[in-house]
Amino acid sequence: MDDLMRRAAEAIKNSKTAIAFTGAGISVESGIPDFRGAGGLWEKYDPAIYASIDTFMTQPERCWDMIFDMLELTDTAKPNPGHIALGELEEMGFLKAVITQNIDNLHQRGGSKRVIEYHGNSVRLVCLKCKSEYNMDEYDRNGRVPPRCKKCDTILKPSIVFFGEMIPHSALYDSSDLANIADVVIVAGTSAVVYPAAAIPDTAKRNGAFIIESNVEKTAFTKRITDVFLEGPSGVKLPELVKAVRELS
Repeated sequence: MDDLMRRAAEAIKNSKTAIAFTGAGISVESGIPDFRGAGGLWEKYDPAIYASIDTFMTQPERCWDMIFDMLELTDTAKPNPGHIALGELEEMGFLKAVITQNIDNLHQRGGSKRVIEYHGNSVRLVCLKCKSEYNMDEYDRNGRVPPRCKKCDTILKPSIVFFGEMIPHSALYDSSDLANIADVVIVAGTSAVVYPAAAIPDTAKRNGAFIIESNVEKTAFTKRITDVFLEGPSGVKLPELVKAVRELS
């Protein structure tokens, strides 16, 4: 293994509380384009309208046009080797949690058990009126008819964080707690521009954490806080990192 990979593997092997922080880039290899990038949802739908909680409260059917398109992307996606590698690091006892900005459920399907979903999850539904909760699989989506609450007939909302909504309290608390105690953070597939989520690796660094960054190109993190930069797709670099950790164990 090369020197950078060895340094990263040794940091993980010697860690007590290693965590991962992931963004849209880790799921691009699963066929889900970055919503903000070329071919992403924001090219077709203005997020200030279709992903706004104010719009959902007054025109939920309009928001569901975007949501159905989003579900077509996430439904067909499968965990890629990057997701699976993080699941393996958890199974090996090194990775304590994954904090993700993604809503696609791919970390769970890739084997990760403790996943903190900073922006929610697309497979869960909630009624904003009576607070009932459902699974998306309980509803037929082929007709693109917005699902309704079985108790009060209100159009349901996916439990994803819309613009204008607060980050779930449990996600804020758990991610802050982990950032304060983590001694290693694996940053994968995030451009470090979406706040407050992007502050998590910064917090960990201020508390002495070793930062391993896996991205296809340099980000705002790279010069500022990254200790080892593994340049390339996370679906390639993270499995290589797992292999290196195994070789040292």
